Amino acid sequence: MTRLYLPQPLAAGATLDLPDEAVRHLVQVLRMGKGERLIVFNGEGGEYAAELVEVARRSARLRIEAHDPVSREAPLAVTIAQCVSKGERMDYALQKATELGATAFAPLLSARGVVKLDGERWEKKVEHWRGVVVGAAEQSGRTRVPVVTAPERFETYVAAAHPGLKLILAPGGDSRLSALPAVGEITALIGPEGGFDETELALAARHGWQRLALGPRILRTETAPVALLAALLARHGDYA
Repeated sequence: MTRLYLPQPLAAGATLDLPDEAVRHLVQVLRMGKGERLIVFNGEGGEYAAELVEVARRSARLRIEAHDPVSREAPLAVTIAQCVSKGERMDYALQKATELGATAFAPLLSARGVVKLDGERWEKKVEHWRGVVVGAAEQSGRTRVPVVTAPERFETYVAAAHPGLKLILAPGGDSRLSALPAVGEITALIGPEGGFDETELALAARHGWQRLALGPRILRTETAPVALLAALLARHGDYA
């Protein structure tokens, strides 16, 4: 059944006008009509059954029905601090990591990063990434939407305080997944296309980040968060 994220208060019995973007998606793209049913959620937990009660070319009204308190969130909170990569690579990383259960994303600007934008273009890029995450949350049945923060310099991010276990993925790391303690929260640094430089690795080590290698092979920047999440959830999450 079609799922729709509506970031606004929802309550059983309420009738609401859908925002323009939702109308375009449901009516003009999916060709849904009056009487068709869907699921809506606002990211605050659970989801609602709903029915389209009025449909026009450029407007639609939705009646909210019963609330289902279901949760499909992972028991392990993982923040992916992803160094910004080009176009589809970044989109893929965000989309697949959302499907796998990532809690939040922190885009990072690193020494070997190849994406260079001005302030206004960064704002548009972040809005695009948030749209990718919303779409992935809708598709995968999630009841909460991961946060995507504004891009931050690598140096600033690694020096800040972060709860739980702090990992930086890099070939040659001494830490292994099998030796990681069972914790409730993890932040993982993922490098850009060219990887981290030695200065960044040294800085991360000084601030308590564990250098982790995911096997003997070198993973692409968009593959690394997917592999990490799958492995973590198999060991400490909801894949068992």
